[in-house]
Amino acid sequence: MNTVKTYQKVNSQKESVSFSISKMEDIYTKRNGKADEPHRHHFYTVLIINKAIGLHKIDFNTYNLASKQIFFVAPGQVHQVIETEKSLGFAMTFSNQFLVENSIPLSFIASLNLFQNYGQTPPLLPNQDQFNTIENFSNQIFTLFRSDAKMKDLSIGAFLKLLLIECNNICAMNPIESDVDTSGDNLIRAFKSLVDDNYKKEHSTSYYATKLHITPDHLNRTVKSKIGKTAKEYIQSRIITEAKRLLYFTDSSSKEIGYELGYNEPANFSAFFKKHTLLSPSNFKKNEIQS
Repeated sequence: MNTVKTYQKVNSQKESVSFSISKMEDIYTKRNGKADEPHRHHFYTVLIINKAIGLHKIDFNTYNLASKQIFFVAPGQVHQVIETEKSLGFAMTFSNQFLVENSIPLSFIASLNLFQNYGQTPPLLPNQDQFNTIENFSNQIFTLFRSDAKMKDLSIGAFLKLLLIECNNICAMNPIESDVDTSGDNLIRAFKSLVDDNYKKEHSTSYYATKLHITPDHLNRTVKSKIGKTAKEYIQSRIITEAKRLLYFTDSSSKEIGYELGYNEPANFSAFFKKHTLLSPSNFKKNEIQS
């Protein structure tokens, strides 16, 4: 089986383009209604869906497409949109380069509770008034994108930031607890970065707590308050997602994948995988290929 298709650039024909927005109905027409194969981007994707019927698969989790939904797909996530009829809405993509060039700090994106790199990524479900606000920002961005306005990208960046703030306000999970101050945002960013760099060989919460010069309890409380799962659950989610990607998109054996992910004993990897997915690695791969 081939490696998953990866889009490196927002626009493959124009190297300098770091932002794009299209109407979902135009994409559907261009593709003659055919679903794209599962793929990943090296940039951010936001789907603002006014009306749709079908499925959206993100990292082996399947969500029903419906009206008034917002999906957020982070760089590296594998996803596929399968429409059973023409959708109405917008598909927006932007890179880190666009953010930096238009005065949006990367720390701003990292502080949002929107782009989850792995695990469950269900759609945001705004009410009618909230969706109207988000759709209005999207229309402004779409109009600007197709125009020759002066400082066009800066204007798009401003509306994009407003759109993301509105979305983040809707999905704010928990207010910051009194014993976790705003420095918790910096801690979460540092923790996520450490996990990305080390999850294949370091699986324990205590390792990351030590690296961050805090206690495991402090790390767990901060992570739980910010993203709704413990540090251990976050680490395990990262491992499971990567295991699924490797099982489905490569020809590596379960033993080879387990070893790559830090499990010297194949039985230990299989037991860990089955505990979290209720399937053995081989059965997971078989089910996904047949589905």
